[in-house]
Amino acid sequence: MARRSSGAPPTLLFVLMLVAAVVLAIAHGPWWLKRHPRRRAELSYSLGRAEPYPSGRAQRARKVPAACEAFAQTCASEYFGRWSAAGIGGCATRMRNGYPVPDPRCTPGGVDPSVSAEVLTDPRWRTACVRNCQTSEAEKHVLYGWYGIHKPKRNSGEDQVCELDHLVPLELGGADGLGNIWPECGPDAVTLHERYFKVKDRVENYLADEVKAGKMPLATAQRGIAEDWTQYLAAANRYCASGGRC
Repeated sequence: MARRSSGAPPTLLFVLMLVAAVVLAIAHGPWWLKRHPRRRAELSYSLGRAEPYPSGRAQRARKVPAACEAFAQTCASEYFGRWSAAGIGGCATRMRNGYPVPDPRCTPGGVDPSVSAEVLTDPRWRTACVRNCQTSEAEKHVLYGWYGIHKPKRNSGEDQVCELDHLVPLELGGADGLGNIWPECGPDAVTLHERYFKVKDRVENYLADEVKAGKMPLATAQRGIAEDWTQYLAAANRYCASGGRC
């Protein structure tokens, strides 16, 4: 009398294993994207999605104030234009009103949709709540290559000539993704206070105070500084002259 097999047929086992593998792949994404989080994020951005940038290195390197737990920060980017990762030398700054502005193809600017005007006016909120939440400082350095700029060896204190600057600043709810960051450099032959990124800081402070005072809608400030931060220079200088944060 023939013995009956106590196990499932090999074909059935193979089918079950194949189905399980497909389910895992759908749930967690392709293995090559998991191993390369930057590729995953760049793919998502190129498809126009608002998805957090790699959470591994960037999140582990962060030191977030305890007060930030009160806010539901998503660390996502919504850009003002279609964005995809550029190659080496694929971006170029241009001058406007005597100051540099970024390449709109590479740096359209964008916001973190979870940072509202209400959040920004809460005294507990700090830019540290979202700084480096999508991209670490090391990951941001790829932008020097994209803009064809050699990163200075000495770039701190009075010797700082470049800043990886958020086009829409974090204090205005700006995104921390690469599409909102650009290397703002120079000029060399001036004091630190007069370098381009320090001049732009005046504009950022002016707009932030306007929003917090209810004199300008947050969305207007965000889009305005992304389109042309230099358009606010005259107003920012008057703000500084009257005792503003400069």
